[in-house]
Amino acid sequence: MTESKQYQLAVLNGDGIGPEIVPASEKILDAAMAAAGAPAIDWTELPLGRTAIDTHGTAVPAETLDALNNVDGWLLGPHDSASYPEPHKSALNPSGTIRKHFGLFANIRPSKAFPGGNAIVEGTDLVIVRENTEGFYADRNTFAGTGEFMPTPDVAIMHGIITRAATERIAHSAFQLAQSRSKQLTIVHKANVLKMTTGLFRDVCNEVAAQYPDVTVNDFHIDAMTVHLVRRANKFDVIVTENMFGDILSDLAGEVAGSLGMAPSINSSDTRAMAQASHGSAPDIAGKNIANPIAMILSSAMLLRWLGAKFGDQKVLAAAELVEKAVEATILDGTTTKDLGGTAGTSEFADAVANHITTVTHV
Repeated sequence: MTESKQYQLAVLNGDGIGPEIVPASEKILDAAMAAAGAPAIDWTELPLGRTAIDTHGTAVPAETLDALNNVDGWLLGPHDSASYPEPHKSALNPSGTIRKHFGLFANIRPSKAFPGGNAIVEGTDLVIVRENTEGFYADRNTFAGTGEFMPTPDVAIMHGIITRAATERIAHSAFQLAQSRSKQLTIVHKANVLKMTTGLFRDVCNEVAAQYPDVTVNDFHIDAMTVHLVRRANKFDVIVTENMFGDILSDLAGEVAGSLGMAPSINSSDTRAMAQASHGSAPDIAGKNIANPIAMILSSAMLLRWLGAKFGDQKVLAAAELVEKAVEATILDGTTTKDLGGTAGTSEFADAVANHITTVTHV
């Protein structure tokens, strides 16, 4: 067995509820690493978001990007870029800036219904694999600029880009994930209308499928897929799609599984990974200790799994499993936040999960 190393992880609390849910995740990861017999995480807090604008004149300081280059991974809290003063409001948001800077091409977004978790479709357990660098998110698909422009005050134009190289890369990630699960993969596109762009995405994914003959493949148009998720999300496993479609579907799937507050994600390349909850900063409930931290906690567990796989570290993989089992056990015990019908606050829920890790949960 490979000896467990000490991991250096950065923390970017972000805006809104970020300073509540990110520290909750740190606490739980610390408990899990200790319970798994792994070295304590070396945490580094870095400036980002509105506070960074006030202190550094930019939402993503150069020193933050430099520091991220020298750590094993990081936890990114939500940002509220819509409330930033100009010119920061119109710039690429903090998450997009970091994803683009480090080439984090794969956004992996699970949606899992937990017993007692208020799911709309019981038994939902799927993963959306979202291509993260191009597609119809114009601010991600250009070397310079935002991908949007206005030739006149009354005309606004955006462009979407699909390339064979990026599609092949995300398709391999999706098929490899499908091989580790139930060997079922769904391609989502809109090739009946966007014949060349999403048609290329669909066709390249099908070409890659030939290298994974053990995986069963089907495909749906994006509009039909939204209906299928509402009606029978529990019939799907791994879904691969382009950037904007993936963002929309993962929010829907998260709610179908119980709450968007339970929807985790990880953004990764072959060498770097960032844990980031799928939801936003929820400024209306910030500072009230009522935010659901589950998505951020499970995103952090996904980061541990990514690190464990990268370094062949069984202890950190065990720590990830401890976190996931403790979250499920806490929900099953009836300790949930307001969005799930419970009364627990953010810190109370985090304390309950940590307690399960240290006294109840076993891998």
